[in-house]
Amino acid sequence: MSDLQRNAMKKSLGIPPLPSRLPGRGGGGWHARRQRRDYTPVAWDHYFEKRKDVGVKDKDLFRVYFSGNEGPLLLLLHGGGHSALSWAVFTEAVTKLCQCQVLAFDIRGHGDTKTSDDKDLSADRLADDVGDLVTSIYGDSPPPILLIGHSMGGAIAVHVGVKQLLPSLIGLTLIDVVEGTALDALSSMQNFLKSRPEAFKSLEHGIEWSVRSGQIHNVQSARVSMAGQLVRCNDSSTVPPEPERHPTPPHGIIDAITEQEDEDGEEDRATTSKDTHQQTAQDNLPVQNKKAECWKWRIDLSGTEQYWKGWFTNMSKLFLSVEVPKLLLLAGVDRLDKELTIGQMQGKFQMILLPQCGHCVHEDAPDKVAEVIVTFLLRYKLTEAKGDFVRPIPAC
Repeated sequence: MSDLQRNAMKKSLGIPPLPSRLPGRGGGGWHARRQRRDYTPVAWDHYFEKRKDVGVKDKDLFRVYFSGNEGPLLLLLHGGGHSALSWAVFTEAVTKLCQCQVLAFDIRGHGDTKTSDDKDLSADRLADDVGDLVTSIYGDSPPPILLIGHSMGGAIAVHVGVKQLLPSLIGLTLIDVVEGTALDALSSMQNFLKSRPEAFKSLEHGIEWSVRSGQIHNVQSARVSMAGQLVRCNDSSTVPPEPERHPTPPHGIIDAITEQEDEDGEEDRATTSKDTHQQTAQDNLPVQNKKAECWKWRIDLSGTEQYWKGWFTNMSKLFLSVEVPKLLLLAGVDRLDKELTIGQMQGKFQMILLPQCGHCVHEDAPDKVAEVIVTFLLRYKLTEAKGDFVRPIPAC
């Protein structure tokens, strides 16, 4: 199959095509080899030290991941449709830079958390869950907490701060979420959700789609986090059919994706690290029976529309009202609305821009986000640095 045919096929499946080979380099060489990536899933325990299901009020079980045992607690809230595993690579990075603890959990209706009402994703309910979970784990004496939230999780973090549900709260960090931009985007959210594939032939294909579609720019993070977004189909009737030779709709089921092959493929296969394959998950990763596999989204985000405005309405005003040190980490200055612009000029919070990232900033650039968080903690003397960590020059 020619390059043009491969790219046409991938385009029809909703997958951005690989670049064409450079003229004069034939079918092998460095250019072709660098295009191949490893989309094998990676286990959660490569990044977190432990996980457990924590009971809350004798009826709900929240899937929680932990790392570290001293210093302030970084309490991490993921975005809509994601899971605690989206913080995996960031957790490894931040715990290497400073004395801290990390707690990341699957929000109600997401990941492996099971509650008596997984449908209630109202801002108040999700905020109360955060307070109840911390109480269940730490009782009346929780450690100092820096609350960090991405997208929907950032909005919920603001509600947690306003309701004063965490008495030991020492700081609040939002990642790429601004009221004005979020509310403006809601009108097109359903179309975006419909454009996604309904299911995948394997978890590996889901990981590849997330990277090639631009949802996650970092392959390392996608390999661990997509297991929290996808779940194996239980009904055998939903198993995707064998691939057709004709193009399928972009929102249909993604089937096998054939990457470019080198003439010297033996050499390339030899470069795959054995350690990488040993890191694959034992419990939440696919078996190798490709014909029997089907992976679908864990949560139907389109069915949560009634809660969207409640997450983000008045968020800027509420964020500014929380009386702890605050940090806003954005992928672009265009996301800043008027109220936050005024607040930032008045010094009510610190703002950092990472313009080379997509919306999932903490997944795209986990090392940079870790440096920003550690610098923020050191600025307020909330932790101690490890090793030779040097605080970066302050940005915006």
